[in-house]
Amino acid sequence: MNPRITIFDTTLRDGEQSPGCSMTPAEKVRLARQIERLGADIIEAGFPIASAGEVDSVRAVAEEIRGVKIAALARAKEPDILAAGKALRGAAHPVLHMFLATSGIHLKWKLKLTPEEALKQAVEGIKLAKSLVSEVEFSAEDATRTDYGYLREVLQATFEAGATTLNVPDTVGYSLPHEYAELIGRLVRDVPGAVISVHCHNDLGVAVANSLAAVQAGARQVECTINGIGERAGNASLEEIVMALKVRGSTIGAETGVKSELLAPTSAMLSGVTGIWPQPNKAVVGRNAFAHEAGIHQHGILANPLTYEIMTPASVGVKETLLVLGKHSGKHAVESRLRALGVRLSPEEVEAVTARVKQLADAQKYVYDDDLLNLVGSSQARSIRLVRFQAFSGSQVLPTATVEVEVDGETRSASAVGNGPVDAALKAADAALGLDLELLELTTRAVTGGKDAMAEVLVRVRHDGAESSGQGASTDTIEAALKAYLSAVATARAAHEQPSLAEESA
Repeated sequence: MNPRITIFDTTLRDGEQSPGCSMTPAEKVRLARQIERLGADIIEAGFPIASAGEVDSVRAVAEEIRGVKIAALARAKEPDILAAGKALRGAAHPVLHMFLATSGIHLKWKLKLTPEEALKQAVEGIKLAKSLVSEVEFSAEDATRTDYGYLREVLQATFEAGATTLNVPDTVGYSLPHEYAELIGRLVRDVPGAVISVHCHNDLGVAVANSLAAVQAGARQVECTINGIGERAGNASLEEIVMALKVRGSTIGAETGVKSELLAPTSAMLSGVTGIWPQPNKAVVGRNAFAHEAGIHQHGILANPLTYEIMTPASVGVKETLLVLGKHSGKHAVESRLRALGVRLSPEEVEAVTARVKQLADAQKYVYDDDLLNLVGSSQARSIRLVRFQAFSGSQVLPTATVEVEVDGETRSASAVGNGPVDAALKAADAALGLDLELLELTTRAVTGGKDAMAEVLVRVRHDGAESSGQGASTDTIEAALKAYLSAVATARAAHEQPSLAEESA
């Protein structure tokens, strides 16, 4: 069996159905370009019959993207199919994706069709779709709760009518991996010649496990989304599937054409468009995916990353492993973070600072860069620090900020206007620093409860091709963002200026 798995990315269609994740046509085109660079084989651009905006989105993506296949979704109804075909007219490689529910509960309560009527509707729909485009996919909605004999009959009939790919969705996330693998294995045997595809939802948290089990059972297309976004609990996560096949490919017996080093940047781009970031502990692209606090883990990572990481941060496009300083951290992590900040201490001094880090972490949970430098003492002052700031915003006020910073003992200030107070503050900081930084990520969370909660902000920036990160915390979110931003800038400067190990030993 061919080990190459087709990656069908439905971020722009099923992923967009996640509450809060709707996208404009321009945003879909921007993301589609990135997904094409990522190496997905098929991009499902939307559901044209849903709205005029969806028609525009699918048409724009179809006309823009020439290197991969572009799909559009349609129900097994003539208006849907005609709308999808029309929207795909400019595509270099169009795919019309038609679906119809096949489970007893959907036929009775939603469609109000008999099994015979549904079968006839599916076949007629595929024939019409085939007259519009050369490649047609059929999805049997709620396939995992469909009687097997009827499911096989519908899939065989639609295959004979012209559908070359047959999708077997676990629409409500009901299946367990062994059940899904058995179903897919039977269909691979019983409908020879068809490409069996899978589309899993994550209601029970097993969408990726089900997809991988299906691949081992013979499925050769996986439908998934960036960051796992989608209806309810979401879809199978593209980045998790890709990395599972990369890390355990010899065991699973499959591979993809995805460029894994673009996974994190693609995840960040999607989050920037939707405003919804993955949970910190999200596999592969979560903020903590390559973060370690435990001293034993940190020591191991510093000695050899393979001790606690089965894939490198670089393999998914993350700049570096993050050693989080907390009460579980050890001297190796403290010394490593100090070196990144441009501070070098003797072994005895590192021991003393580590003890103080643990004491502080017991009180406030996390130790940030500013905290660490304060523990070191004024003799190791930061080269860049926030002096003061002001920010103005309101429903009838243009967001404006003034920021004053100290750079190598020199005080500088600037003002700027932005889309919001945080945006204005960061632009003012750029102006004061005389830099033009690319903000790659900015995430905020409350680390304490109540209305006066402490806000923690993590940022990643890129300057002259180099990336760096910084953290900050304050009861004022704007102040926390500025602290994190300036910390990232200072870290980048220190890394650029510090001598190499060879130079130090010379």
